[in-house]
Amino acid sequence: QVQLVESGGGLVQAGGSLRLSCAASGGTFSNYAMAWYRQAPGKEREFVASITRTGTKTYYRDSVKGRFTISRDNAKNTVYLQMNSLKPEDSAVYYCAAGLTGSWYPDLIEPDFTSWGQGTQVTVSS
Repeated sequence: QVQLVESGGGLVQAGGSLRLSCAASGGTFSNYAMAWYRQAPGKEREFVASITRTGTKTYYRDSVKGRFTISRDNAKNTVYLQMNSLKPEDSAVYYCAAGLTGSWYPDLIEPDFTSWGQGTQVTVSS
């Protein structure tokens, strides 16, 4: 199982930007599809964005399309989430996830992601 460590969270005003990073170790990073999920207090965890093993395909939840960009650097074993035009409703703990899967949407589902980081807090003030 690959180990994942997120960083880059923090407090930002609405309209601002943050870039989250997720560093992977203990596995062959390029074998893993990667994703970002988030969970706000009192709410269920929800999908944010995903990227294929080679980085050729990406997929986003509708509410972040055009504002967030997921990318990866397989040479650095790192996946990123660039978040622009942040809104208070983006506030949540953001989790990085990895899955040894060749599936893609609509067949790729949350249980396919078997490795998870500890999360990083993102707070957007209004």
